[in-house]
Amino acid sequence: MARLQGKRVVVTGSSRGLGRAFAMEMAAEGASVVINGTHAQALSEVESAISRAGGQVVAVRGSVAEEAVCQSLVDTCVEAFGGIDVMVNNAGIVRDRTLLKMTMEEWDEVIAVHLRGAFACTRAAATAMREAGGGHIVQIISASGLAGGFGQANYAAAKAGMMGLLRTSVLELSRHGIRSNAFWPIAETDMTQVVFERARAQADDKGQQAPDPVQLGFGKPEEVAQGLVWLISGDAERFNGQCMTCNGRKVALWTHPEERHVKFSEQALSVDAIAEHFRDVAPLPINPPKRQPD
Repeated sequence: MARLQGKRVVVTGSSRGLGRAFAMEMAAEGASVVINGTHAQALSEVESAISRAGGQVVAVRGSVAEEAVCQSLVDTCVEAFGGIDVMVNNAGIVRDRTLLKMTMEEWDEVIAVHLRGAFACTRAAATAMREAGGGHIVQIISASGLAGGFGQANYAAAKAGMMGLLRTSVLELSRHGIRSNAFWPIAETDMTQVVFERARAQADDKGQQAPDPVQLGFGKPEEVAQGLVWLISGDAERFNGQCMTCNGRKVALWTHPEERHVKFSEQALSVDAIAEHFRDVAPLPINPPKRQPD
């Protein structure tokens, strides 16, 4: 079944890893895809693989940290396929270092690709979608954006910023028929190898066998991509402003932040009144966010 037949999709950062899997699976489901990356050979290989399988694909090389590249992605989709239905903001890099050791260059590089790129692509896509009567923008986020990540202040801040961009997009773009959702993939990629290395080291220290990726809750990129294929399909048209996670074997929706331990007063609250209210309140958990049982 070609779930995405007729869909015209841009996937940033799709020359390798998850982005490659996203583009490949979407094309296999009938979508016409604009792929993107900075590595010429890797990008060409994905383009060739999709074409050999009978898919419709155009490649645009360049970094989404550059506004002109973001606009070119949208323009190329419109020119090649007649319009743009879905923008997937997936491009990303890591420059991991603890907060006190992180350089401004490492901070700026990650923010530029993830957050600046997501904004520029969102704006360019939304402009075209508004003129066409609607569309769908998906921000690819991660656990770091919801709960932080040790050694990932730049990455976590960028992903959290993408969630803010998503929620603002819902407020501003829904009236134009443009939906906005977030997708949190949990996949075995080059960027997540540090998780497996850490798990192996801990297992070695205890003389135990290291858990495999599935046991750690990670799926193969092509498995995880099934969740995104569904999210941009007609089956999910009722979804707007949602954050969906998928690891290939588990899917879920995450709620928005909400208030706890609320106190109202007809009079302005004094410091003493605030202190009394919180006197027996335990701090809320901050890391990791509470998960429902599998």
